[in-house]
Amino acid sequence: MSARDEKIPPGGDDPTGATEARPITAEMERRVLRKIDLFLMPAMVIGYGLVYYDKAILGSAALFGMTSDLHLSVVDSDTGKTDTSRLSWATSIFYFGQLVGSYPMTYALQRFRTRFILGPAVMVWAVVCAATAGVTTWQGLLVQRFFLGFTESIVPTAFMTIVSGHYTQREQSLRQTWWFSGTGWFTIAGGALNYGFAQIAAGVLRPWQYIYVLAGGLTFLFGLWCFALPNSPADAWYLTPAERVVAVERLRAGQTGLRNQRIKIAQVREAAGDAKVWLVALIMGSAYTVNGAVSGFGPLIVSTFGYTPLESILFQFPLGAVCAVGIPLTGWLCSRYRNLRIVTLVACCLPVIAGYVVIWKSDWAHPRPVAPVAGYSLIGFFGPVVGLTVSLGACNVAGETKKSFMAAAVFVAYCVGNIVGPQLVRSESKSEHYPALWTGLIIFYVITILAASALYVILSRENKRREQLGLDERERDRVAFKDLTDRENPYFRYVI
Repeated sequence: MSARDEKIPPGGDDPTGATEARPITAEMERRVLRKIDLFLMPAMVIGYGLVYYDKAILGSAALFGMTSDLHLSVVDSDTGKTDTSRLSWATSIFYFGQLVGSYPMTYALQRFRTRFILGPAVMVWAVVCAATAGVTTWQGLLVQRFFLGFTESIVPTAFMTIVSGHYTQREQSLRQTWWFSGTGWFTIAGGALNYGFAQIAAGVLRPWQYIYVLAGGLTFLFGLWCFALPNSPADAWYLTPAERVVAVERLRAGQTGLRNQRIKIAQVREAAGDAKVWLVALIMGSAYTVNGAVSGFGPLIVSTFGYTPLESILFQFPLGAVCAVGIPLTGWLCSRYRNLRIVTLVACCLPVIAGYVVIWKSDWAHPRPVAPVAGYSLIGFFGPVVGLTVSLGACNVAGETKKSFMAAAVFVAYCVGNIVGPQLVRSESKSEHYPALWTGLIIFYVITILAASALYVILSRENKRREQLGLDERERDRVAFKDLTDRENPYFRYVI
């Protein structure tokens, strides 16, 4: 019997119409999960890779003429020192745009169908990205970067809510890290593209301009896919009616609910007073400070070790590989073994801190030093840290409005971390190995560890309290799709 002719589970063909759980076979569930994965995951990996790529381009473009063309660095005629504060602000202002755009974009995602908001926003993002090639002054670059951040702000929040609305709690950790691993894959692929464009010596455009035109074109293609997104598993066009019922029933046990487009003020108030929302946001903001520095200054910092601009781009590959492999690997471990997320997150913070110390305290005087490059590669463990933070935020709230609030809070923290990071880079302290940068980043990662430990204690205690309530398990299935928050639903269990 074909999938199209398959019998609909008892309860009718309305995926959300049954108040009791409907029986589904393990084989059907595996097939539905596979179809959801094949539709969502490859495109989301590429999409988030593009989100990272068009930010990280700035670090490579600065090595290939952009800094001089747009006067992003200024040399003090008296001291001979180079001031790169304009480049720092060009990196940071992108995240101001994301910060301003995050809440209106989140509201629009909650209020309207996903494809009608995400698709047009990505198309505009593509145009703004490609338009970078036409910028001729550093002031113009600041304006362009702000609007680039504004249009791009929708993507991380949308991806978090898409995954939390299509997968069970157990599955979410791996899927959240899958799409987030696009940062690592595009660090490698983008670095290879940048290396290739850097070879152009006599083109119509400068090498850095070609890079932005390419990024805009790739983003436009991703935008076409966004128009095909369903609102939830209940109306997923790529599933048969029977498969849609299975897709919804899979979510009943997790008690996280289905997508609901109505804004609930009570859920907003609850989220605003929920300590775990702000702890997850603090973890994200602290952990992501390094990204702002690496995406804007990574190749420049490597070049100060004594390597050529082209070699500096190639040294992004090991860092990207650590992210690309580490993010899904930690996601897989946490989906296979229970209550491992926060422990793994803290463990991944340690090599990041070690990388900071190695870069800072190693000897840069030798030609082509190995130690600082090794330390730079260790920083790639920030990817698993942030990927697990995304997973913790998405898995530990219920209620559609509250999930959107959590996603927006995490995203705002991500923006703040990325704004702070570039401001820690002081080019005049290059001879001292950028002490303010590494000191600041070490402090932020200590904060990450402390906040994660506090979250572990809070969630563990709440789970133990709920286990002692003696609830009627027959009520579990009836409340699954009532859009209750994690606080309102006593059957909800937190993942740690």
